[in-house]
Amino acid sequence: MENKEENKEEMKVVWIQPYQSPCGELILGSFEGKLCLCDWQNGRRRELIDKRIQKNLRAQYETGMSETIRQTIIRLDEYFARQRTTFDIPLLFTGTDFQKTVWRELQNIPYGKTISYAELSGRLGNPKAVRAIASANGANAISVLVPCHRVIGSNHKLVGYGGGLPVKKMLLELESNEKLLL
Repeated sequence: MENKEENKEEMKVVWIQPYQSPCGELILGSFEGKLCLCDWQNGRRRELIDKRIQKNLRAQYETGMSETIRQTIIRLDEYFARQRTTFDIPLLFTGTDFQKTVWRELQNIPYGKTISYAELSGRLGNPKAVRAIASANGANAISVLVPCHRVIGSNHKLVGYGGGLPVKKMLLELESNEKLLL
């Protein structure tokens, strides 16, 4: 019984809050002053990402507001109003070292630009790891701020996105000011 009590005391909190974007509902999460979650509420990976974050941070989700979430909402509002092209929120990645490397590289894709999974693999110095890099891209828990939506197929087609292809299309159109075909 004492062990359960000790484990309960060690458990920390990830503050979560829904955010309604023009593309759909996101769930935002902060942990110790850093954003660890900005993901599409209805994504099919939702449960896996939540489990990974809570396990890696030894924390449980609790609905509430934090200064990090408040600042993220302001910046997301600016982004969706086309008043912001970069983000300066402190981020906390929860994943493998390989995933973190991929996610950091995603942040180097400029606003309004796209690259292919093959190009991303090349940038990471591992041109044969396209599938592994695509998988890491799909495990990104910090959508929009870590712009996995900017990665497209080598044939320039929109492929794979946690929020769904219509959301990916909307984000790319927002950034490029052009209509895209699915």
